Amino acid sequence: MDLSELTRLYDFSGQTVVITGGTGVLGGEIACALVGCGANVAILDRNLDPAQHILELMEPRANHAVAVRADVLDPESLRQASKTIQEKFGGVHCLVNAAGGNNPQATTSPNLSFFELPSEALRWVFDLNLLGTILPSQVFGKVMAEKGEGVILNISSMNAFRPLTRVPTYSAAKAGVSNFTQWLAVHMAQVYSPRIRVNALAPGFFLTRQNKFLLIEEQTGDLTPRGKAIIDHTPMARFGQPEDLFGTVLWLLSRASAFVTGIVVPIDGGFSAYSGV
Repeated sequence: MDLSELTRLYDFSGQTVVITGGTGVLGGEIACALVGCGANVAILDRNLDPAQHILELMEPRANHAVAVRADVLDPESLRQASKTIQEKFGGVHCLVNAAGGNNPQATTSPNLSFFELPSEALRWVFDLNLLGTILPSQVFGKVMAEKGEGVILNISSMNAFRPLTRVPTYSAAKAGVSNFTQWLAVHMAQVYSPRIRVNALAPGFFLTRQNKFLLIEEQTGDLTPRGKAIIDHTPMARFGQPEDLFGTVLWLLSRASAFVTGIVVPIDGGFSAYSGV
């Protein structure tokens, strides 16, 4: 294989990638990277207000992207989004399930014990992260099953490997995402087509709009005690940047990983490898 052949493996020209949670920090950066590699990208989110900024970052190839309003917990809105995307781009080749998050009311604290976490908040976190991965996989996975090929890439978390303190439901939900990734990989390959692959990323600690000020003091810019504990247990001694995901995302979505399915790849600066000693 020469360089030109290798380069073609990562050419997404003519392929359509759907990204749920596509206006988030990580989802938006992944969208920009894929457009830069030639893909048509559909950004799905309930709130499309940040989408215009993401589309501007894609210039001069912004015409290869579209923002579509959809709720990952509403199958009908997902079906309508699928119809819109297929009408614009002619098909769906890849799905990135990037929607997810936590809720402060589902997080223990000195003022909120585990025994007092409200069921509504727990259900919201569990549904958003796990059901919000399963439902889009049903809608867009069906398109892939009918065509006999495609790639689904889920977003799990380090919490799935080593549950963090204070976030019981988020950790449990992400463990569910990892398990579902393995289940769906086998199911799609055996029942529909071995050319349908399902994998997941398990990001370590990346600064996002949701967690930034849990890890960094808003006033001083110094690490919070939680942020310092994370850095102390990350051998590379830094938080992740969105671009740290690109290599693995492109590999798992491309033909370069044609014989890879059912895996969960840590992208964590060594956090999962370090015992603390």
